[in-house]
Amino acid sequence: MAPVGSVAVLGTGIMGTAMARNLCRAGLDVRVWNRTRAKAEPLAADGARVAGNPADAVAGADAVLTMLYDGPAALDAMRAAAPSLAPGTVWLQSTTAGTDPLPLLEGFARDHGLLFVDAPVLGTRGPAEAGELTVLAAGPTAARDRLAPVLDAVGSRTVWVGERPGEATRLKLVCNTWVLAVTHGTAETLALADGLGVDFDHFLDAIAGGGLDMGYLRAKSAALRGRTLTPPSFAVDTAEKDARLIVAAGEAAGVRLDATAAGAERFRRAAAQGHAAEDMAASYFASFEGPDLS
Repeated sequence: MAPVGSVAVLGTGIMGTAMARNLCRAGLDVRVWNRTRAKAEPLAADGARVAGNPADAVAGADAVLTMLYDGPAALDAMRAAAPSLAPGTVWLQSTTAGTDPLPLLEGFARDHGLLFVDAPVLGTRGPAEAGELTVLAAGPTAARDRLAPVLDAVGSRTVWVGERPGEATRLKLVCNTWVLAVTHGTAETLALADGLGVDFDHFLDAIAGGGLDMGYLRAKSAALRGRTLTPPSFAVDTAEKDARLIVAAGEAAGVRLDATAAGAERFRRAAAQGHAAEDMAASYFASFEGPDLS
């Protein structure tokens, strides 16, 4: 079948907006929907058609890309879109949904004759805006060539991990476990340095060029020290949601994830202090009681 030429993007938050904009720049016919319409309307300037509901967005589209808060939100949007979904449409499901909703998502696709591709992404605001996401994909071989224009527009690399939905989601949860661990490690290291009166630059000098040094540490600590946490690359409230999905997946597999569970609690405390919409590096503030030192 011919490559995808038209795409409906359901969900225009941080990631969905960037992906939709890059799809427009690639010359695809893009229509967008978001529950809060005001978040989708700026994309009209990029050439996207803003729809009032999911059904209008997907009508006539070759592919549907979902980038919503969680699995239930993605399923709700697709159920609302159902009257306009045509058999054979490719569903590129990029929401970080966790493992529990996957049977329902896959079942919906099967019932409506859709080609379901499990396709979460690695990357935050910057890579998304630059079209440099890494797409983790699992789905039928028949969908791969058709999706090439979409995947090339939103990412710099696609890692196909299999044909069975869920394989990509499980890999995403493993990757996010590492991302969250490094985020909390950076936050706690800076918090302890501040608490002990240690010059953080001395810490950076001590590890410079060695195996413990990394660009992510330096970027997140710089954001914290400069209090440049908005707009977020990845927000605290969404990071908490992802952490809890990881813990739940681990429990279902008989794997105890103490550090990730503690990290979810750090995010909850930071959100309660007023940092829910800030970058997830704001885990830092969970180390302090009372005033957040900002």
